Amino acid sequence: MIRETLYLLMVATSATTLSVDSNPEYVKQCSRSDPKLKTCLIDALHHLRPYLSVGIPEIELPSVEPFRMDELTLSLTGGINGYKVQLRELFVKGASNYTVEEIKLGSPFEAIVRMPALILDAHYSSSGVLIILPASGNGTFHARFDDVKALVKGTVSTKVRDEKTYLNVENLDVVLDVKNVQMRVRKIFNNNRILTEATNLFLRENGQEVLKVMEPQLKRKLSVLFAGIVNQLLRHVPVEVFLLP
Repeated sequence: MIRETLYLLMVATSATTLSVDSNPEYVKQCSRSDPKLKTCLIDALHHLRPYLSVGIPEIELPSVEPFRMDELTLSLTGGINGYKVQLRELFVKGASNYTVEEIKLGSPFEAIVRMPALILDAHYSSSGVLIILPASGNGTFHARFDDVKALVKGTVSTKVRDEKTYLNVENLDVVLDVKNVQMRVRKIFNNNRILTEATNLFLRENGQEVLKVMEPQLKRKLSVLFAGIVNQLLRHVPVEVFLLP
């Protein structure tokens, strides 16, 4: 609560528009005429990392550590008594610790982004039968995705406002490739040890399969979240500020 209150106070006392002549500290400027423009833009994206981690109050951008998703609903086994899981109030950490390996400029654009790990915590509820055991209950869910590679694609539109040019990212698409998956649950089924161990055994042995079930929803939600973060930056920073002649 204290953190959120301080953030709101900072926002309330900060300017939310930038002039072309201003250069905020979170912006690393590049030049269109630079023969290594692509490298400069990648460096500019890396320059943003610590600011995304703590938030940028002057443009009303909250910290992405952690960022929050509403819910994921998963059907892990079929049949009338299929094992179904709902993950609510998901919090994901590690997104700001990214490295941009490659970028293709233009519209559409592409980028390859790596993150050492994404850590996900959520409220967990389940219903149905897991293997041969009734597995309806509530608890907590924890997952760690190691060596995450994201292929990010999208298109860009431009808009002129007050004689300045602003970009907007549209149709953002994120495809994830995760090298290692770890998942576990706790405090479920009224702390029934047998059911908890059975569930965790299932998650250990089927982590990649569970991730595949999660991926379509996770992909859509990450695309919306990432586009929102990028566009919050772009709607406050005109092209003329970060891209010089």
